[in-house]
Amino acid sequence: MAANGEHTLHDRIAQRLDTAVDPAVSDFAAALAHESDARAMLFYGSNLRTGSREGVLDFYRLLPGDQEARIWPRVSYHERGSGGEVLRAKLATMTLQAFDEAACGRLLDTTIWARFVQPSALVWCADDAAREAVIEAVSHAAITAARLAVALGPRSGTAQDYWRALFRATYEAEFRVEKPGRENDILAVNAEHFEGLLPLALDAAGVRYERHGDRITPAMPPREQAQILSWWRRRRRLGKALNLARLAKASTTFEGAARYGAWKIERHTGMPVEVTPFRERYPLLAAPGIFWALRRYRKRQD
Repeated sequence: MAANGEHTLHDRIAQRLDTAVDPAVSDFAAALAHESDARAMLFYGSNLRTGSREGVLDFYRLLPGDQEARIWPRVSYHERGSGGEVLRAKLATMTLQAFDEAACGRLLDTTIWARFVQPSALVWCADDAAREAVIEAVSHAAITAARLAVALGPRSGTAQDYWRALFRATYEAEFRVEKPGRENDILAVNAEHFEGLLPLALDAAGVRYERHGDRITPAMPPREQAQILSWWRRRRRLGKALNLARLAKASTTFEGAARYGAWKIERHTGMPVEVTPFRERYPLLAAPGIFWALRRYRKRQD
């Protein structure tokens, strides 16, 4: 039996998605949801862990209907005044249906199940049906991740050994800027979240295992392991190309990119950047001029 009355993976995910967050964050999420008739809003990232409102809040907005865009999610930047301060958010938008399909591992995407086996909070939902659909989707993400973790990991080891094998593989497969060893950081800062999660996910996946103290010995049939590894090899080969395609799309469709970039530059360098109509409409064309101005600004500061 799991701790805190968590008898199943579904119970565990439901409890974790109900994590309380700052009311200002929930209000921001609700406002973004109402802009597009959303079904649900997920909050994730370092601000969820720390409770801080500084920096950029990370949201996923899940919509009804079929996914129209072939490369998703659509990314946008938003600001909102709250009690005399400005809250900032990076918003990824896709349909709940595509989110669930990706979480199940049916699509080539690796980012959804790898990201949402990590902590997230359901900060807004349209109704009980939407809440249940999100719980199911995030549970699917945990199952997909756990099955691959066992296929990639040692024959016997701690839960952390399996999660470490998983995140090392997914980070290597994606086009990421994080330094090697990022998988250790994920497990260290989210230790409480991952405690007890792997056995629940394996139970839900129908993967048998034995437990001796803190060690787990899975009994995954060789044929099933081979199928999972074959499934993974295809996604690993295409991972960087898919992530580059998404970055390329975001460079031309990132709503609010100029405002987001201006805020980032001023935050990290101290140089204010005016968001002119030209820069708002053509952020890529405006970028060389801004970088040239930043170079001169830094020289003056030396």
